[in-house]
Amino acid sequence: MHGTIVQSVLCFKSASRLPVIMFKSFPFKIYLVALALRLIPVLAARGLGIGLDDMFQYDMLARSLAQGHGFRWYAEVDLKQLASFVDFDLSSAREYDPLLGVPTSFRAPLYPFFLAIVYFFNGIDFSRFFAARLAQAVFLGAPLAPLTYWVHKKLFPPLLLGEGLGGRFESAARASAWIVAAYPLLLVYPLGLGTENPFFVLLLASFLFLLLSIERPSTFHFLLSGVFIGLSALTRSVILAFAVAAFCLLFYLHGKRALLAILSFSVVIAPWIVRNSLLHGKLTGIETSMGYNLYLGYHPQGNGSFVFGPSLDLLPILDDAERDRIGTEKALEFIKAQPERFFPLAINRLGFFFGLEKRVLMYFYGNNLIGFVPLPLLLTISAILLLPFAVISISAALGLSLLRSNPKMWMLILLLILYTIPHIFILAEDRFHLALVPYIAILAAQFWMEGFDALTARWRESSAGKFLTILSILCVFLLVINWGLELIRDWDKIIQLLGPNGNQSYFPY
Repeated sequence: MHGTIVQSVLCFKSASRLPVIMFKSFPFKIYLVALALRLIPVLAARGLGIGLDDMFQYDMLARSLAQGHGFRWYAEVDLKQLASFVDFDLSSAREYDPLLGVPTSFRAPLYPFFLAIVYFFNGIDFSRFFAARLAQAVFLGAPLAPLTYWVHKKLFPPLLLGEGLGGRFESAARASAWIVAAYPLLLVYPLGLGTENPFFVLLLASFLFLLLSIERPSTFHFLLSGVFIGLSALTRSVILAFAVAAFCLLFYLHGKRALLAILSFSVVIAPWIVRNSLLHGKLTGIETSMGYNLYLGYHPQGNGSFVFGPSLDLLPILDDAERDRIGTEKALEFIKAQPERFFPLAINRLGFFFGLEKRVLMYFYGNNLIGFVPLPLLLTISAILLLPFAVISISAALGLSLLRSNPKMWMLILLLILYTIPHIFILAEDRFHLALVPYIAILAAQFWMEGFDALTARWRESSAGKFLTILSILCVFLLVINWGLELIRDWDKIIQLLGPNGNQSYFPY
């Protein structure tokens, strides 16, 4: 009896110390740092509205959901706000209701539902934008830092690094978390109403549970892998190619047990596919934006990225299935008319995808949204925004040479390749690479820890090591060439932006 009492007391003391340990842990501390940094722009922009088409669309959907009207947009009051830009064809819309709008399948559903929850508790007056940004900073932005730390520790466990490297390994994992915590563009991303906010954190959580499924296969890990990949797909369906490959790798490693991940994934996405299929009377996926994106990506006036003028061409069509069909047909016509553009456009998109993160600055400053900024300060802001990606991507490219052939590394390679490829053949912007910043940060921090000596050792190690070293150096060379060509291409705009009236350049997004 006495022993049982003592054991109970010891267990109670251990349990009571758990919250203290958690609050003193690095993941909790880096979360607080990341949150504090993200709250600075959120609080500074408390009175800021919204200004891009995507944001208006997500806001419309969220307001409709919060008011109990379903997944609808473009009610009459919203059409009037956008009438100066788009002449909507109401005859193309089935079930159009002037008060409620029209049911849609164009956008993936999860982010509008997230916003709707915020709007439901906050209300749908102007303060909803601040509430949404605050929620995004707390629940979506700041968690990226500790998640990066945990993913780093799973990708590069100390046992794989050799004896005596535990401290350096911990430093590398913490460095990658700090990069994500303080990454300039990620700090301001909660200001925008966009799917990237939940997508970044859901994809990172998916990847963590995939690594856990490889390391310690269990029902819990398999189920959560599928759930989080499903939620990621309900945010941006571009991740579906990686999802299929990830499940194939799990099945190869663990056999039928991996079917649990596929099952939970299917359960998550199936209801929305059924909903969209019933809406259009035919099998329909998570979203119907593919035709629109293909139309933009192959438009004769385009360069493979977003182009403002053609981006308005298909918007008047309110029937999503019809818009998707027309967009796809037009894109195929563009390709058949000028097949010689297909591969140059793909190369362009690869360049845009890994481009410098200057588009947001050029749009917001060039459209006088933040007023005039003196040249020295503007150059400083530009350096703060542009240099981090250049530094970590070059370091990560060199870090590729340090990869070893094991299931976790193959999962990382699959993610990097299969997230990038769809953008190369559909549509690309520099902001799309932000989803990969945590993984780029991990490779960069790992290279900083191991240094150039490890690169030399990898070269001497084997033919595979030589191949990876050459590939790494080639990637660095291509990145630098890409950025140089980008600066040359946009030099006239850059000079205009840095001029005395640069804040009134009014560049389209």
